[in-house]
Amino acid sequence: MNIRLTHISTATVLLEIGSLRLITDPVFDPAGGRYFFGYGTSSIKLTEPAVRVEDLGRIDAVLLSHDHHEDNLDRAGRALLPLAKKVITTSAGAKRLKSNSIGLKAWQSTTLAADGIKITVTAAPAQHGTLGSHLVVGETTGFILEWPGQKHGALYISGDTVWFNGLREIGQRFKVGTALLHIGAARFPILGPMRFTLNAREAVKIFHALKPHMLIPIHYEGWKHFKETGTDAEQVFEASGIKEHIHWLPLGKAVDVEI
Repeated sequence: MNIRLTHISTATVLLEIGSLRLITDPVFDPAGGRYFFGYGTSSIKLTEPAVRVEDLGRIDAVLLSHDHHEDNLDRAGRALLPLAKKVITTSAGAKRLKSNSIGLKAWQSTTLAADGIKITVTAAPAQHGTLGSHLVVGETTGFILEWPGQKHGALYISGDTVWFNGLREIGQRFKVGTALLHIGAARFPILGPMRFTLNAREAVKIFHALKPHMLIPIHYEGWKHFKETGTDAEQVFEASGIKEHIHWLPLGKAVDVEI
């Protein structure tokens, strides 16, 4: 089954699956702002969103990996949440957001349905940082989306995570056909070597652990604290022999993808 993906900014992707329209980690503020993440960390947003929030149209659900960092949910993205029918996020995030939010712990599921299509959304484990990062970050989640007619397997969205052994269990529980991975090696110099998202080498480890048909990198552009560019990642993917499985989404352009 083909779905339509539009990469808008950072980890913001519009997913059109049948008549259902979902968006991930909505970030729509203009470029140039400085944002603070606690413990002396901050970053500047470098690029404009490739689609304006007012041009999005109807949103049935938001898949929100976490609500407490503004490179995943900024001011304009937060204003969008009440307009969606559902916001699916972490348990802690749902308590903070309330209203139309549904909180899931790892392996818990909920469903989205419209016009004969039913999507099962399952929360996937995520660890938002390397050793010691629990001092500065909170709970995050990934997502696994299943619906009838998937040719290659489920769609896995990593959320903000680094590689940890808990990710292997995803491959034990699900046949993953497509992996949408938050890369960029996010890091703040004030915190030394501590890293908060995947780098390309870890994305390769996920590829070998889950064996997806396709790997789609996102979350590598637009912010000063992202330390590994798309070009850097592409070189790692080529050297690792998985380049033919990588699918880059052009910013702002809707692309039909076979899932």
